[in-house]
Amino acid sequence: MSVLTRNEAQTRAQLLDVHRYTVDLDLTTGEATFDSTTAIRFTARTAGDTFVEIKPETLRSLSLDGQPLDPERLDGNRYPLDRLTAGPHELTVAATMRYSRTGEGMHRFTDPADGETYVYTQLFMEDVQRVFAAFDQPDLKSVFDLTVTTPTGWTVLGNGVSTQAADGRWHIAPTPPISTYLVAVAAGPWHSVTTQHAGLPFGIHCRRSLAPHLDADADEILDITRACYDRYHEKFDEPYPFDSYDQAFVPEFNAGAMENPGLVTFRDEFVYRSAVTDTERQTRAMVVAHEMAHMWFGDLVTLTWWDDIWLNESFAEYMGYQTLTEATRFTDTWTDFGVARKGWGYDADQRPSTHPVAPDPDAVPDTASALLNFDGISYAKGASALRQLVAWLGEKDFLAGINTHFSRHKFANATLADFIDNLATATDRDVHTWADAWLRTTGVDTLTAHVETTGHSWNLTVDRAGDRPHRITVGTYDHSLDTHTGTDQLTLRDRFDIDIPQDGTPVTQPGHRPDLVVLNDHDLTYAKIRLDPGSWDTALTHLSGIPDPLTRALVWNTARDMVRDGELHPTVHLTAARTHLPYETDLALVQGVLGFAATQIADRYLPPQDRPTALATLTSLCRDLLRRTEGLTAKDWEQAPGTTTPGSPDPGLRLIAVRHFIDAATQPDAIQDWLREGTVPGGPELDAELRWRILTRLAVLGATDETAIAHELDKDPSATGQEGAARCRAALPTAEAKAAAWQAMFTDDTLSNYLFTATAQGFWQPGQSELLHPYVARYYPDAIALAARRGPAIAEAAGRHAFPAHAVDPDSIRLGEQALTDPALTPALRRKLTDQLDDLRRALAVRDAH
Repeated sequence: MSVLTRNEAQTRAQLLDVHRYTVDLDLTTGEATFDSTTAIRFTARTAGDTFVEIKPETLRSLSLDGQPLDPERLDGNRYPLDRLTAGPHELTVAATMRYSRTGEGMHRFTDPADGETYVYTQLFMEDVQRVFAAFDQPDLKSVFDLTVTTPTGWTVLGNGVSTQAADGRWHIAPTPPISTYLVAVAAGPWHSVTTQHAGLPFGIHCRRSLAPHLDADADEILDITRACYDRYHEKFDEPYPFDSYDQAFVPEFNAGAMENPGLVTFRDEFVYRSAVTDTERQTRAMVVAHEMAHMWFGDLVTLTWWDDIWLNESFAEYMGYQTLTEATRFTDTWTDFGVARKGWGYDADQRPSTHPVAPDPDAVPDTASALLNFDGISYAKGASALRQLVAWLGEKDFLAGINTHFSRHKFANATLADFIDNLATATDRDVHTWADAWLRTTGVDTLTAHVETTGHSWNLTVDRAGDRPHRITVGTYDHSLDTHTGTDQLTLRDRFDIDIPQDGTPVTQPGHRPDLVVLNDHDLTYAKIRLDPGSWDTALTHLSGIPDPLTRALVWNTARDMVRDGELHPTVHLTAARTHLPYETDLALVQGVLGFAATQIADRYLPPQDRPTALATLTSLCRDLLRRTEGLTAKDWEQAPGTTTPGSPDPGLRLIAVRHFIDAATQPDAIQDWLREGTVPGGPELDAELRWRILTRLAVLGATDETAIAHELDKDPSATGQEGAARCRAALPTAEAKAAAWQAMFTDDTLSNYLFTATAQGFWQPGQSELLHPYVARYYPDAIALAARRGPAIAEAAGRHAFPAHAVDPDSIRLGEQALTDPALTPALRRKLTDQLDDLRRALAVRDAH
């Protein structure tokens, strides 16, 4: 199959204007394939040669302007259109297409809970070719008019309002001009909750087996949707550009969500079937806000080529967090961003595969290379850059520039240069120079504070390692005695703004030296922070006493960065977590710090002989959290989200502690008792997620067997139960279990994307290194062959989840480096291996540093 190059796309865009696709999909032809007929009306500006793309099972027929073409001329995924004459044309293509089990193209899923079948499209980048013929590039926008034939009892969702005809055919209202990758269809016996807002139909949809869980959260999801919709209309001059707004929670979805106009698709794990924390609800709300922002950033105005993916993702990421903060009860979203997202950007930006937020066009020569840039840089770093831009520019001018951008390019395409030019119309500041410094460069700056006392004042200077300008807030804090509790607290003395680089003159402040000086106190820039020695000592001993959770998040991120850079011993971080997390009130912080301590410090950064001690520390920490949350009643567990009384035990905090207690268990007795009794003493009762979590840990410890796994699957035969069973079976510490899991992942080629991931997650366990050692060498050739056979989605899963991430040793790194020289390596897997090997080198360096 040929990937589209930027040069080819530019040539085709100069030749063609595409007006309308009329697409007929027949989903009643069998379980393996469906029929696709497409008529494309377009105009050739001049005479010339071009091609149309399609990836059929069978290409049945083609005609151009009524004249038949030879299907045998299909070359991979391209059909040549030679010697086109200038003027209007109509191309008709009829094909049989294959359903996907990997979340690409038209994905088909049969729900093991009730036997119902669902299909949905994911057409991103170049997967529209798996569904219908297209001139597949983002700057050839067109109107799309779809008709879908389905089995009896199905409902069809699409980019526009759908209506059912008497013969079982569904017609989706034609779209405004949109790009090929944004077309969407979802069909099946959906459970739907519908309403009206601002004169438009709104709907949320899921498979029938999840109906009770969607109904339980429908008011929350729709309230957030309405609030974000209204807030975007306050920010943006251009109204919402489509005729309806549906949100479908679909099975086995690869991404978090996809911004199809009028029909956003989400992974249906966001329909919570088990207990979750309020932070997890906030994450779902942020994804709702993020995808709605795409209706303007990406759908109304679309990138011209994939080098500008940040124009989609960075903006949606920034707007999602900011709008959620402004319009909903989730007012601390930037704390969660700092904990859960920003580290993603920092990590990606320090790997060999880093790239600018806005790469040079020559660095994205084709669609295969473009797919690699959907990472922590395009999302988290780009959003951080925009947050810094707003701090530097001011929100009023920022929004004025955005609205000019929408007005000039609506229903069309735009580039970075277009955006910067439009932003420049709203301000006297030099946004072009800012963009060069922030969007065209790579790497993370480091800002280091130096504090000196002179007489009755103190001086602050900031060293910058890096080249970007920064506008930051400095926070100063002093010790104070809480007269109510008798404890030593930290109290905010002052906050003030400074620009980096400084003009060479230290910032002088009156009074004695503060006990804690925090650079970037509001976390408005993107840079690693280093405290002065006195402040760092205060932070280590009084971190939980810092009054603002966003400031605490920044200090925890500093500690995280220092561990990763070999500047702080991992056990010091673990001790700080043990000391301060029992007093932490922000759930995102507890979850983020515990997650780093468990998956990075215990599992990778400490040598194997120190891991049991680390797990014991985590277990003790979780016990403290469980004691702190004693006294919860059944009513507390059933209360409405976000209604926890201040000072009372938080069910979400207890749930986090229970999860991590399970994951850190080194002896099976306690969690076996929980599983047998069906409850944690003091709550919660075990739901499906917790039962599978315990069973997975018991499998790792060799304290369960196939009989128990099969029994649990009988109790929970859902898709999630199938994944839980696959994870447990792969985790069993026997040669037979590992061989069967490896065969399923790398030889059978029958696992869906989700079952592949679950099997991979169970397979590699840091406490099973001797048993797993032979598979480290097998991984590289088997993964390379698998990626070539099964495509980018499975390649991503193989590189992310099936990689031997706990094999922190020089031999494993050497094997990986040899694999990178294999010419058969696909771009998607090469990128994942490059990143994973760099993480192994970093983990090895952390161990060697101490």
